[in-house]
Amino acid sequence: MNFNEVNFEFAAGTVKQLPASDMPEVVFSGHSNVGKSSLINKLVQRKALARVSAQPGKTATVNFYRLQDFRMVDLPGYGYAKVSKTEKQRWAALVEGYFSDQRHIALIIQIIDIRHKPTKDDYDMIRFLYNCNAPFVIVLTKKDKLKKTAYEKRIDEVLDELSEFEGVQLIPFSAVSGEGLDDVKDVIEEYIEEYNKEIGE
Repeated sequence: MNFNEVNFEFAAGTVKQLPASDMPEVVFSGHSNVGKSSLINKLVQRKALARVSAQPGKTATVNFYRLQDFRMVDLPGYGYAKVSKTEKQRWAALVEGYFSDQRHIALIIQIIDIRHKPTKDDYDMIRFLYNCNAPFVIVLTKKDKLKKTAYEKRIDEVLDELSEFEGVQLIPFSAVSGEGLDDVKDVIEEYIEEYNKEIGE
């Protein structure tokens, strides 16, 4: 599967602006500043396809990137405290609208910063995905920020913190070293192949 031929396609700021879903979609979801853009850029070997911002809360649209075999969908980061209540409500309506829009969702990559316990927003999102049997995995970003002992301790803690979500795959990842990148690519390929089988392609 070719991850390098990719183009920015569209940015939707409202539900009405969402483009038609005509190919498998891989969705990236996570808290603001959790490393979504860095993961997307690493996957496609581009430095700035998805904008990496030093200021959280900048991705206020659903951004679509088209590859040969699937579309990547970057959801607005949630949970940034300094964003106005009105803006948070708009984001929530946009994300809810995306998921209720009968999209061709092959996989949702839920992203969590491995250094920190999942937030209430993280738990809410994971429970939503888990309870509706959505196809998702959890990518634990910023692995490179932890030394070996601290990393091993956090892995044990994460397994405990997420123990209610039985069977969900966890993938540690570093955008700096690229560790875990092949695992993320493999899981994307696996889920897209499975999705295409289900719809008979």
